[in-house]
Amino acid sequence: MSGTRYAILGDIHGNWEALSAVLEDAKPLAIDRYVSVGDLVGYNADPGPCMDRIRELECLTVRGNHDHYCSHSESLSDFHPMAASVIGWTRQQLTAEQVTYLRELDLQCVVDGFTLVHSTLDMPDRWGYVFDALEAQAHFNYQVTSLCFYGHTHQPMVFEKLGRVTRRPAERLRLQRGCKYFINVGSVGQPRDGDPRACYAILDDGTVRFRRVEYPFEETARKIYAIAELDDFLGDRLRDGR
Repeated sequence: MSGTRYAILGDIHGNWEALSAVLEDAKPLAIDRYVSVGDLVGYNADPGPCMDRIRELECLTVRGNHDHYCSHSESLSDFHPMAASVIGWTRQQLTAEQVTYLRELDLQCVVDGFTLVHSTLDMPDRWGYVFDALEAQAHFNYQVTSLCFYGHTHQPMVFEKLGRVTRRPAERLRLQRGCKYFINVGSVGQPRDGDPRACYAILDDGTVRFRRVEYPFEETARKIYAIAELDDFLGDRLRDGR
């Protein structure tokens, strides 16, 4: 990896207030490039503005499951009613050009020697969740770079493979030669690890740092409550990061 300093964002989910706070937090950090592990849209009230801001940043992004279903006309009959309602509403907020952008996002990509994927590299289009070492092992069988960032679970965590796979705390990490890492960067727009602050990661000089940023989640929730198609639960959960 080069000396480029990266900010890695994930699961923004149309949360304008959280995205704005994260970008403000990153300003003094001399970020060279922004990248994203997907799910720009879904759950929150500002999918279009968040997409536009990410594109202004020339942020390299892979396609998440919400990005996929909001840009494809697949049936939602098998979805949980709340999820189907969110996707249906979000589809109506996007312009044709924004839909095309989401549809054309790759499911995975390699940039500067590391990989981005929303879920897993073994089945990136099946949107599997990785919470433990056994689930991470299936992914590692397909990871050719030493480092891969992912999202989807909305919970920051680190899996390290040096012989066997172990899960490590999501804290400052110095990357070791000979190890492989599968790192969840947490969620900007809907944290689910009990901490309501927005979460993202910084990659710089072989070190990964997680950052938590306070934002006015009450304003984000207020917007959700005002939209009939979005369940109030989506606003309530922002308060305690669940």
